Amino acid sequence: MAFQRLTTWLLALVMVVGMTWASPAWAGLPQGNAVQDPAAILRDSLPMDQEDLRELQHRLEGTSDDLRAKRWSALGRGIKRTQSVLNTRRRTIIAAVPGEDQAQAEQILDAVSSDLDRLQARVDASDKAGFIETRRLALSRIGDLEAMLIDDRLPDIPAEFDNLPRLAGRATVVMTTTQGDLTAVVDGYNAPLTAGAFIDLSLKGFYDGLPFNRAEDFYILQSGDPDGPEIGYVDPKTKQERHVPLEIRVPGEPDTFYNQTFEDVGLYKATPVLPFATLGTLGWAHSDQALDDGSSQFFLFLYEAELTPAGLNLVDGRNAAFGYVVDGFDVLEELGVDDEILSVKVVEGADRLMEHA
Repeated sequence: MAFQRLTTWLLALVMVVGMTWASPAWAGLPQGNAVQDPAAILRDSLPMDQEDLRELQHRLEGTSDDLRAKRWSALGRGIKRTQSVLNTRRRTIIAAVPGEDQAQAEQILDAVSSDLDRLQARVDASDKAGFIETRRLALSRIGDLEAMLIDDRLPDIPAEFDNLPRLAGRATVVMTTTQGDLTAVVDGYNAPLTAGAFIDLSLKGFYDGLPFNRAEDFYILQSGDPDGPEIGYVDPKTKQERHVPLEIRVPGEPDTFYNQTFEDVGLYKATPVLPFATLGTLGWAHSDQALDDGSSQFFLFLYEAELTPAGLNLVDGRNAAFGYVVDGFDVLEELGVDDEILSVKVVEGADRLMEHA
């Protein structure tokens, strides 16, 4: 039964987002155990390469398997090793932080050290809920420290897209719907043009009052199709529909791929920096005739562990992800074609939007 449902999904998924993606090459299924936590994905995708801090982050995130199995002894050993990493690498981490921020970085690392002590106490008490909450706080502090070390220069963008808006960094939006509010982080570090188009249209009020025009159980929920004959945003200055290219970054690749799928560049098993690996991944829609005709329509990826497994889907490398829902998942699961977006408000990061190059 599970195999039949997965096969049905694979056959159906090529027609899901209409605007959708091109017919897939079946050999191109990306493999691997993908990270599924949006907060962890957002931390990993920061343009920051301080390895000691990354190790602290990944050691804490890596406690999940032992926690699920309630292997308390193994958890305790893991926390002790993490504390040892913090103690021995602390000086190197601080040295990597700009001088004016080093005092604050010291305070953050002191707080993380205290969090690790509390995590050990949670382990000793076999307190799973307390462990999760304390770990969340510690990882949030580590993320704040990583943000001090980012290279906030925009990646190189081809000159042919100079007229398009771009987001230099991240922005947070609150999407109010007929079912309630969703909060999402939009990532301009890794998808500056796609994120820029979304934030630009959000600030213009373009999405306010638009319906969810397509909903596929376990697949996607789509909006952004304006009233009237147009299927995208028409620039009032040019009177032409504005198009945003397909934009995907891959770890280890020096340049962003524009208007090229993973099949086009021979990366059949790659995972993008921003993967479709979790409920509420924001994706940019384009037609099945072209990669560069996405204009305003976007979709929310409805991750379901069996039908759309992380690291094994037909969306990565064919559509651009540009952010993640971080709050309001209960609302997301209730939304359908009978609902609409009441408003999209940019609550943080609007000042990072650039109208053009």
